Amino acid sequence: MRIYQLICGLAQHHELTCATFAPDAAAERDLAPLRAICRVVSVRGPRRRSPLRRAYTTLASSLPDMALRNATVAYTRALHNELATESFDIVQAESIEMAGYLLQVQRDALDVRRSELAARSKRLTHRPKLVLDQFNAEYVLQQRAFVNDARRPRRWHAAAYSLIQWQKLARYERRVMRRCDAVAVVSEEDRRALHALDAGLRITVVPNGVDTAWFSKTALAGECAPAPVLSDCALVFTGTLDFRPNVDAVLWFAREVLPRIRARCPAAHLLVVGKRPAPILHMLAAAGATTIVGQVPDARPYIAGAAVYVVPMRIGGGVRLKLLEALALEAAVVSTSMGAEGVAGLRDGEHCLLADDAEHYAGAVLRLLADRALGRRLGAAGRVLVREHYDWTVIVPRLDALYAELAPASD
Repeated sequence: MRIYQLICGLAQHHELTCATFAPDAAAERDLAPLRAICRVVSVRGPRRRSPLRRAYTTLASSLPDMALRNATVAYTRALHNELATESFDIVQAESIEMAGYLLQVQRDALDVRRSELAARSKRLTHRPKLVLDQFNAEYVLQQRAFVNDARRPRRWHAAAYSLIQWQKLARYERRVMRRCDAVAVVSEEDRRALHALDAGLRITVVPNGVDTAWFSKTALAGECAPAPVLSDCALVFTGTLDFRPNVDAVLWFAREVLPRIRARCPAAHLLVVGKRPAPILHMLAAAGATTIVGQVPDARPYIAGAAVYVVPMRIGGGVRLKLLEALALEAAVVSTSMGAEGVAGLRDGEHCLLADDAEHYAGAVLRLLADRALGRRLGAAGRVLVREHYDWTVIVPRLDALYAELAPASD
């Protein structure tokens, strides 16, 4: 969503090429909205790496796992061809998983400068500015995951993985960012975390955002599509369900928080909405208090229809799109402090309720179930906050201003 909305906004003033992976024919068809607003170069892949391969590279490679996920010869070739035939002012990598290709751009530019052809071609000597759009301070996520898993002996294997990745990511993120002309991050917290790796880095905050015209009760009311029928005690979580922080959040809520809620409100039920549910999540359904809805064409009716929307994040970073979407839809939200991290101006008791341990989290949910008027007041204030500070029309100009500094029109 972040990539799509940034492209939509930037395409109004710039010529854009999006070089992206498409794992299969269905994903290729799903690129149609992008093709309507910019030039798209698609590469088939990346191929999924087996757990055994990932375990091997965790020990054998100096690179973090995230740097290996999207490394393919086909994408390298496609990017090289683009750089050889077009003159780009800026090349931007979306997330640390694509950052390695910025190093390729730097190498290609160096090779061109060394060639005899470079002396006769101004176009080929032009090196694009390199920008990394960091979705998170990734080393911090692994650090938090390590601390979280190290407390539980059954999770020590995961803690060991996170410890190794934490150290590798810190080194890799520092190395890549030092090669970039600028780095964009989604929150002030992430900027501080990455400056801890190198205080001299050029880092600009370009927050995550939300299309408040689309994520609105008014937009939903004007549509004819049938909405799901949710109970008066429906608790809703949305997100990509094979993403480790989301899996951890759902498991913790279902196991530690939900039983406390149901002890006082037996009708309370958790609906988990999102694509690619991890197998462990399906086991929750057996307890009868959780339904794994899975992928849906439109999550808005679930968010807007929830009695309480929950953001029980315990690991992760950045700014959660799910929280911004829920606030835009005027949902009654209960979040952990970490789930609300990075949203400047968000205040407990004014825009949502915050709680960090299971007992207090359950109490906050029960409070909103009992006081629907409070939920409506929080929802209305939350929408005002995101409309003023987190609509994409407010955010895209920040990235546009960074481009203007890097590649002035007079160049």
